[in-house]
Amino acid sequence: MGKKAACALFTALILLACLVPSAGMLLPREESAGGNETLAALPGLYDRQGRLNTQYLSQLQRYAEDNHCLRQRMITLWSELNVRYLGASIAEDVVLGKDGWLYFGDTLPDYAGTAPMTDREIFSAARNLALIQEYCGSRGAEFLFTVAPNKNSLYPEHMPEITPAAGTGNAERLAAELERQGVNYLDLFALFRRREETLYFASDSHWNARGAALAADAVNGALGRSSRYFEGAFEPASHRGDLYDMLYPAGTAEEGDFACPDLRFTYDAPIRSAENLTIMTSGQGEGSLLMFRDSFGNNLYPYLADSFASALFSRAMPYRLDLAAQQEADFVAAELVERNLRYLIQNVPVMPAPRRRAVESARGEGFISLAREAPEAGCVLSSGTLPAAPDGGSSVLVNTADGGCYEAFLLEDGGFGLYLPEDAEPESAVFYAGGRAVRLPLVWQSAFCLTVNPSPAGR
Repeated sequence: MGKKAACALFTALILLACLVPSAGMLLPREESAGGNETLAALPGLYDRQGRLNTQYLSQLQRYAEDNHCLRQRMITLWSELNVRYLGASIAEDVVLGKDGWLYFGDTLPDYAGTAPMTDREIFSAARNLALIQEYCGSRGAEFLFTVAPNKNSLYPEHMPEITPAAGTGNAERLAAELERQGVNYLDLFALFRRREETLYFASDSHWNARGAALAADAVNGALGRSSRYFEGAFEPASHRGDLYDMLYPAGTAEEGDFACPDLRFTYDAPIRSAENLTIMTSGQGEGSLLMFRDSFGNNLYPYLADSFASALFSRAMPYRLDLAAQQEADFVAAELVERNLRYLIQNVPVMPAPRRRAVESARGEGFISLAREAPEAGCVLSSGTLPAAPDGGSSVLVNTADGGCYEAFLLEDGGFGLYLPEDAEPESAVFYAGGRAVRLPLVWQSAFCLTVNPSPAGR
């Protein structure tokens, strides 16, 4: 074969290799998603209203990028090369630890202490939980809050060379404030640190089946009940880690896990997976449970489903406390992972705002623009932002035209929100600034431009 023919053959082989991924898209099967990703769907020329899809070409490009043949295998090969020869992770959410351990990138701010919550934010998160506990108590339900520790908070010895935070972390500071405000809190950090056994996965961001069993026993204990799931007869099992899946979507490696002991509960309605937004169960225990949970609840809920006669597990955010009334729950629990503690000041729980006595206040300068949403279950969500920084331990009260006074949930950046009766007319908000109670009028956002004189009142 001559030099020219050899060059032509080599070029043809390169072009053929480049065409394989695209040509593979002619096959009916799409590549499966890896990790937590969502693959782009094949776009249509027209939208649901029958109009021409002006984003068709860009959507088609994203579809081709996500669904070309051998995509996951190529990503896995590239990741293996980077890990082996460069010691680098190609997945921004995956941190390479020592001894084959993987950590979730979103936990680094907590670990390094680079994003501490302010004292005001810690107070606000605790105050919001105190309001939830008060509401549950008014309905005869016992409330419990717990934090699922980040993996690197319990097992930092496998972390790469990243300097850990020297001060007190958000979770510990919140725990102290919850104690001060009288909120029923379960400390899982101390519980897990007392165990020599590793109870989290090396290739996953969550606790394993035995870790979940230990947490379930602790939840039951905190609610005045008894269980011994952690001491049960576990059978060996295998598990594919979520972090491993992000890094090696076509990989086949698994790590050891445990099969749960014999749990006797049934599902009230079929579920697709443990990721379901709502799971309802009937178990062998007594009483009813409403539990708000996140992905750590995937391994946790089966034990608690077994512990109660009926249980509802919800991944809804914001927390829907109206479910407590619908379920007539005896117990309400909330589990939230350490890295997401700010969720407590980013969402207004769905529940009626608690009534309060009005306080004497001085008229401040300015006003607050109030946003109001459509009525829901006889209540209206009203929210606004304080124009001035309140004192660190200040609540926000909302006065209504009929003489009512209600306490609001506290949100980040000076925000507040609450569910008021549908017929209530918010009139003013009261908060403490500089040690004195300040009152500002509330103006509906929709009528803002027509009804408000921008010059400060009282001049």
